[in-house]
Amino acid sequence: MSAARPAVGRRTVVYLGVSQLVCWGISYYLIGVFGELIVADLGWSRTLVYGGFSVALLAMGLASPPIGRLIDRLGGARVMSLGSVLIALGAGGLALAQGVAAYYAAWIVLGVAMRATLYDAAFATLARIGGPDAGRPIAQVTLLGGLASTCFWPIGHLLADAFGWRGALLVYALIALATVPLHLAIPKGRYDDRPASDRSPPPPERRAGRAAPALLYATVVTATNVLNSGMSAHMIGMLAGLGLATATAVWIASLRGIGQSLARLAQVLFGGRLHALDLNLAAAAVLTLCFVAGFASGAFLAAAVAFSFCYGAGNGILTITRGTLPLVLFDPRTYGAFVGKLLVPSFLLSATAPFAYAAVIEAFGAPGGLWLSVALAATTLLSAIGLNLVARSGRA
Repeated sequence: MSAARPAVGRRTVVYLGVSQLVCWGISYYLIGVFGELIVADLGWSRTLVYGGFSVALLAMGLASPPIGRLIDRLGGARVMSLGSVLIALGAGGLALAQGVAAYYAAWIVLGVAMRATLYDAAFATLARIGGPDAGRPIAQVTLLGGLASTCFWPIGHLLADAFGWRGALLVYALIALATVPLHLAIPKGRYDDRPASDRSPPPPERRAGRAAPALLYATVVTATNVLNSGMSAHMIGMLAGLGLATATAVWIASLRGIGQSLARLAQVLFGGRLHALDLNLAAAAVLTLCFVAGFASGAFLAAAVAFSFCYGAGNGILTITRGTLPLVLFDPRTYGAFVGKLLVPSFLLSATAPFAYAAVIEAFGAPGGLWLSVALAATTLLSAIGLNLVARSGRA
């Protein structure tokens, strides 16, 4: 780039980073703080209550292609602002729901809203603005988003203690509306509108055929997201099932978030020299190896710590490469639409992961859950290796 203004301004990164922190906290992590309160208050089964979140993930998958196309066409400001309004409607709908139909309808609205506001929408927005220069801003935006559960689980508990879960969700709806100005402040321009002297040349990988890289990228993202969904629901239970006391399992599982945030910070500070393909491969290797320590968690506390921390680190970096790989594999001008299609399987299968893990753990115990995780992590690693080979051979 010539003397030139940065592709994505610092203010845009800050606005999106704050919005990711808030929107993740009041939507995706909502069920984690209010689920048991809803079960106790309404007297519904846990499967029925937590099934609402699975429905939301299904809605995310079905909404992914059209929302990706809308971001390409209209820009992130309009689409993500609409997403903020939908979060408010979904949270308000949950707060007012008295029956199962209204409860699930609110979750469907939240699912569409999450697709329009969370990482994948933010990544597509940054790609539209910055083109191939959006990699660093994508990594920066994930730093705040990774703290969403750390911030909003305590906030949710305080609000529920003060106003009940219904009142807390109404406050969440107001918080969602407060993110609308952050999204409206996103620049309306796109990478192609910048002077030619301000643009970086397109990466050579993009000249290669898209079918094989697209399939391998989709496999990496799907296996990683299914693993993340299953581990989010069952990591504490698996550690306890391996022999750790419940309280110990809780604090060790919390190290996952620390590993995730520190790995992302390291990538922002020092990862600029690493190609997205190499970073993706390294993270997939860490993700696979961490489960070796996982099997020893019941016998050695240090192994449990290493398992949780390294899992968080690998997963945190793979979240970044999910956004940066398309910048070097595909055309950023169609980032939203094309990547939106590739993400559909990850959303749909992630919705089934908590149930699949529960069935495996019930049949084979915590070690069975770890073996399922090993299979998913190995799928990620093998696909990352294949993606490296295919993309680099195409570049050559």
